[in-house]
Amino acid sequence: MLNRNFWLYTLGRFISQIGWAVQDVALPLYVLDQTKSGAMMSVFVMAELVPRLILNPIAGVVGDRYNRKALMVWLDIARGILLFSIIWLNLLDLKSLLIVQILMSILGTFFSAGISAMYPDLVEKEELAKANSIIQSAGIVTRIAGPIMGGVLYAFGGIRLAILINAISFFGSGLFEMLIHYEWESRKIGNVGEVWEDLKEGLSFLKARKSISLLLIYALILNFLFNPIGAVVLPYLYRVQFGFSSTQFGSLETAFMVGMLLGNMLIMGKLGSRAENLLFKCLFGELILAGIMTLLASPYVRMETWQLYLSFVAVQVPFGITNALVNVPIMTKLQKMVPSELRGRVFSVFELLAMGTTPLGMGIVGVAMKYLEAYQLMAVATIGGVIITVYYMLNYATIIIGEREGEPF
Repeated sequence: MLNRNFWLYTLGRFISQIGWAVQDVALPLYVLDQTKSGAMMSVFVMAELVPRLILNPIAGVVGDRYNRKALMVWLDIARGILLFSIIWLNLLDLKSLLIVQILMSILGTFFSAGISAMYPDLVEKEELAKANSIIQSAGIVTRIAGPIMGGVLYAFGGIRLAILINAISFFGSGLFEMLIHYEWESRKIGNVGEVWEDLKEGLSFLKARKSISLLLIYALILNFLFNPIGAVVLPYLYRVQFGFSSTQFGSLETAFMVGMLLGNMLIMGKLGSRAENLLFKCLFGELILAGIMTLLASPYVRMETWQLYLSFVAVQVPFGITNALVNVPIMTKLQKMVPSELRGRVFSVFELLAMGTTPLGMGIVGVAMKYLEAYQLMAVATIGGVIITVYYMLNYATIIIGEREGEPF
């Protein structure tokens, strides 16, 4: 199934994600233990976010211009060396760690641009949906196991051990990436003007291919509507409004992850590329489940706390399944639609827009929660999702579902 290059990439990515997940849990714990300040934790979050927002477009050009495999390998090694250095030099004060957070964000931005452009070239087009589902499944495993490992390792060896594990993981990832066979003709950047010209070329491509622009805008709208619900509204609903215990709260997140894993397994084992043709059906399935959760959260449904908990668990599993059956086809379609030589720039623009719209949506929801109930915000998002999905299905289904690589619109 699939090929050697794909599995080398997958193993390398999995190793680095586990290491990063460990540090991603340990670092906030360390900062909070040292300062007892949520504001300082916000500073560390911004230190990771801001460099990505600023450098993403440039990173996309670099990912299209330079040897993508070399970028992956050397940026992983550089991150490993950086983390080893701070342990060796005992630079574990908050100021040093903040600087490291900024440097890791910069290196990670250029790394992400390279792999997002390179990865779809490692598999055949008809296997891309299956490959994406495997990558997502591995990511789900790290999201489940990483926080547990991070908490245990931090309790056992503190921030030093967590950073050491992450450093080792970057070297392990780089080792697997060295073995990937991938050829790419480098075109070094001669001056700043070439960066701007490459960016304009990527934007011109997006304007010329209506199918890609439509799919990007649709994905961004859904991201804007539903990410704040999952990140802000549901946690408030579970913990504050319903009073679920911390164990119940965690198990609801696990139920969603299990559902996503099952959805990805369905694509891997049975659907493959056919999942792309089910996009709108799965979208409506996801919206129906969102409507059921909205109803459960409303005052019109009266249940005991344990009954509400079991009801949400029962919905979260199929919700995770449909989420996987939506996300994988959208990503697969975008990867197929964008030529390899432009992929770094186009995907960097998409990531930039996603990073911009998500905080905006969360900010709006944060303010709106002062005036609206949780179920009302969920209803607004669900109704908005239904309206935009019906509009797209009636007007653009043929364009989006029928788009094939190399066919201009």
